[in-house]
Amino acid sequence: MTTTAPYGAWPSPIDAALAASRDGRPGFLGTVGDEVWWIAPRPEEGGRRALMRLRADGVEESPLAAPWNIRSRVVEYGGHPWAGAPREHGGPLIVFSDFADQRLYAYEPDDPDGAAPRPLTPVSSVGGGLRWVDPTVHLERGEVWCVLEEFTGEGPTDVRRVIAAVPLDGSAARDRDAVRELTDDRHRFVTGARLSPDGRQAAWIAWDHPRMPWDGTELRVAETAEAAAGGFTGARTVLGGPGEAVAQAEWTAGGTLLVATDRTGWWNVHKVDPATGGTVAVCPRDEEFAGPLWTIGERWFAPLENGTVAVVHGRGTTALGILDPESGELVDAPGPWTEWAPTLAVSGTRVLGVAAGPRTGYEVVELDTCTGRSRVAAAGHTDAVDRAYCPEPLIRVFTGPDGRDIHAHVHPPHSPDHVGPSDELPPYVVWAHGGPTGRVPLVLDLEIAYFTSRGIGVVEVNYGGSTGYGREYRNRLREMWGVVDVEDCAAVAEALADEGTADRARLAIRGGSAGGWTTAASLTSTDLYACGTISYPVLDLVGWASDGTHDFESQYLHTLIGPLAEVPDRYRDRSPLHRSAHLSVPFVLLQGLDDPICPPVQCERFLEAIKGRGIPHAYLSFEGEGHGFRRADTMIRALEAELSLYAQTFGFDAADVPELRLAE
Repeated sequence: MTTTAPYGAWPSPIDAALAASRDGRPGFLGTVGDEVWWIAPRPEEGGRRALMRLRADGVEESPLAAPWNIRSRVVEYGGHPWAGAPREHGGPLIVFSDFADQRLYAYEPDDPDGAAPRPLTPVSSVGGGLRWVDPTVHLERGEVWCVLEEFTGEGPTDVRRVIAAVPLDGSAARDRDAVRELTDDRHRFVTGARLSPDGRQAAWIAWDHPRMPWDGTELRVAETAEAAAGGFTGARTVLGGPGEAVAQAEWTAGGTLLVATDRTGWWNVHKVDPATGGTVAVCPRDEEFAGPLWTIGERWFAPLENGTVAVVHGRGTTALGILDPESGELVDAPGPWTEWAPTLAVSGTRVLGVAAGPRTGYEVVELDTCTGRSRVAAAGHTDAVDRAYCPEPLIRVFTGPDGRDIHAHVHPPHSPDHVGPSDELPPYVVWAHGGPTGRVPLVLDLEIAYFTSRGIGVVEVNYGGSTGYGREYRNRLREMWGVVDVEDCAAVAEALADEGTADRARLAIRGGSAGGWTTAASLTSTDLYACGTISYPVLDLVGWASDGTHDFESQYLHTLIGPLAEVPDRYRDRSPLHRSAHLSVPFVLLQGLDDPICPPVQCERFLEAIKGRGIPHAYLSFEGEGHGFRRADTMIRALEAELSLYAQTFGFDAADVPELRLAE
């Protein structure tokens, strides 16, 4: 039996602790022989990332206990932090980067003496030190190849990156000179090298400031005959440039070089002739077969031994398919999953991936290409509560300014126990995703269910500039950050109010990182929202662009806003810091104190600007948290504070969470 209760005040079994416990997903999947390995989040263990193993006999285990934290800091967002190789005797060899000191370690999980991981690389005291990512183990060469990020000074942009070879014998742990650099540092950014089956060529991706990797990258190819004595030779750009983003490169077992490039306006898979740069589209479609390269080593496609290719593809949502590069035939795998992470791996005729759907969280999924059957292989989803408390999302396309399409997921309030009063419309919160070059997937998220099960609607907006809908949609945000994203979120919120879905007087907006920017920009440029939740945001464009962030995004604003030297007024006029006089509604500001990407000084300047203006607000800062919260206690405090803000603003009772003290 359902009872009538005010929206927002419905009792729910989904509390903040439960939502926090399900945060994150398995990632950086790989196979080592017949085994599957990956990285798993551990919010309850200080947010560390644990190394996981699925043995060939089906036993799932975590071989390295805390404090081991398998996570790279290259470009601060990191990337694939481990690699492995099977050995004839002694079990697999695993090489990984540990977060604490960023050294590479070699680990033999089946060592009879239980030996601890041993360091392969040294520690540097210069700036951010030495960091490593996207490794590949080459036992026959006695080394691991990976991206080396080396700080040359104390500033966040005093850094160089190369592809390097690290000896597996541990000699480089004592001597930096034992690390051989396989490429020069002419390019600011590089991915790991992929070795051709005959061992004669390597391919990788490179790019430079001010481009981001979704703006323009280069496919580089070189000969490896001299790699044992020195570095690669004959390195050349085969494909790409300022207006073409190559996102991934892989060799097939037969020696064909495949890439995912957006030269047609969509990230599609192409064959590439490494000698001439000629390309052939394998399966041309107005769909994405890749995405933005936020972390190094992402893998949207993986060649199988029989010549076919496992691909993640789609438009808005994604599917796993098997592509025949000769005929162009693409057959999708069965299953309930609507989102596949860019972390495919293959072993023989098996394809492994990480996938989720509207009713399931992320899990490790296996596709048997011989039978066409899919199954959950590891980290399987279990219902934390009755599914009746989970939202039932709707895929919607709204109309924005100038008639442009805006993609969104609408999550109405939903509970098996309660309904709202017939004369009341529910409050809605607009969720602006981070990036901004990214998107929100259509998957079960208990953080959303935390609100919808209480009677608060959520709408996730893939505003102009989001990925998943082609380059033209992505380019809508070029020099228009703070305009298009704000307009699109507002258009969706207003449409929900106009159609009678949401209470116009009880609209809120929230977001983190770039979503925090959009939230703050919305609150300081429109009067649509009654309150907002701003997490680890950009608030001062001039400060952020002037040595106020890390190297990777230090020139991101060239495309999002325009070159600072040419449009300085635009930087000032769009910044929430300089528009703070327009702010008039309550907000909560959430910030990690160890954030190198959006440092706390952004929040501190904003708070100083509104000081004494009588605007109800709260500032919660968290020791030990960086960009994005990973610790369970932090996520619990943040969620409860957000709910309390909405309760105080919208006028409902939230007795099950501590009241957030709003200062003026």
